Amino acid sequence: MTAPVRTETTTVVVSLGERSYDIAIGRGLLASLGARIAALRPGSKAVIVTDENVARRHLAATEAALAHAGVTAHRVIVPPGEASKSYRVFEQVCEAVIASRIERDDLVIALGGGVVGDLAGFVASAVRRGLDYVQVPTSLLADVDSSVGGKTAIDSAHGKNLVGAFYQPILVLADTALLDTLPEREFRAGYAEVAKYGLLGDAPFFAWLEANWREVFAGGNASGRSAREYAIAVCCRGKAEIVARDERETGDRALLNLGHTFGHAFEAACGFSDRLLHGEAVAVGMALAFAFSAKLGLLPVAVAERACCHLAEVGLPTRPSDIPGPLPNIDQLMDLIAQDKKVKRGVLTFILVRGIGSAFVEGGVDAGAVRAFLGEKLAEL
Repeated sequence: MTAPVRTETTTVVVSLGERSYDIAIGRGLLASLGARIAALRPGSKAVIVTDENVARRHLAATEAALAHAGVTAHRVIVPPGEASKSYRVFEQVCEAVIASRIERDDLVIALGGGVVGDLAGFVASAVRRGLDYVQVPTSLLADVDSSVGGKTAIDSAHGKNLVGAFYQPILVLADTALLDTLPEREFRAGYAEVAKYGLLGDAPFFAWLEANWREVFAGGNASGRSAREYAIAVCCRGKAEIVARDERETGDRALLNLGHTFGHAFEAACGFSDRLLHGEAVAVGMALAFAFSAKLGLLPVAVAERACCHLAEVGLPTRPSDIPGPLPNIDQLMDLIAQDKKVKRGVLTFILVRGIGSAFVEGGVDAGAVRAFLGEKLAEL
């Protein structure tokens, strides 16, 4: 099966009543940003929040697109990396947005990957008790996951994304041409979130990825661009459907956290650093979720190995021993897992699987079983 050749913009709607919005997916869409904002919010001004790396590559084109449509824009540039999802940087960006004299009818533009999107979205939710914002993702991970659904947050010393708000954008503009400048490691890390959609609820899509992942990674010719846009659109549709059913994660939106309970613990243990990127942590976490599910007798070991083999084939880590540097001990990991947002009244909740494309939410998971399983995995070389 191959992806259909696409030359036009694909639009996915996140259906949330009066707060519904479009995800526009296609190549070269950044030039239309100003016109789209002018149509959605006539006469509005904007503050662009971005990081230093993205600013070098895409800020000038973004400002030109806004200026062409008569949208006045200010800029706020933060350091790249997870460390910018902090109280300190959040305060700095809030103060910069206020200093730019942005009013409640104006908006924030998040130009960047998941860090910038989470940070800028949270700023938008707080300044003047709520500003509209637009997501312009520049990474594969942000295209398919963090830019969609309105989860905004910064990190705490106790764990990832523990301070934030559900706050929806008014538009997501996913220009796939922006991925051309993405470092290979960042693209690969984002692919973990692409594979996640197949693993949690779309077995045919996962099989398609097994056959076509090289085209998704290539992206340089018409076939590769088509495969890349097809994969992004499938993921966005999958997430949009789940968000429309469960915006605030009171039910099956938690499925989108497949691999994140284990993954976030390792990511926090690594200090939210370049030692382990978020997508890499998710890949390890998904491999562990499948292996743990197999250990519990929920699926055959061969099925768990199939999931892990695909992640490893594309170059993602799948075992704790794949993480460079010293690993946390069992007590440290269990403490971090206990801070997971899905914990309810101190009881662990995991996303487990019965097969490829068959994830489910399981509450009341025995902490002793988790500890024993992680002990085995940490002992593997």
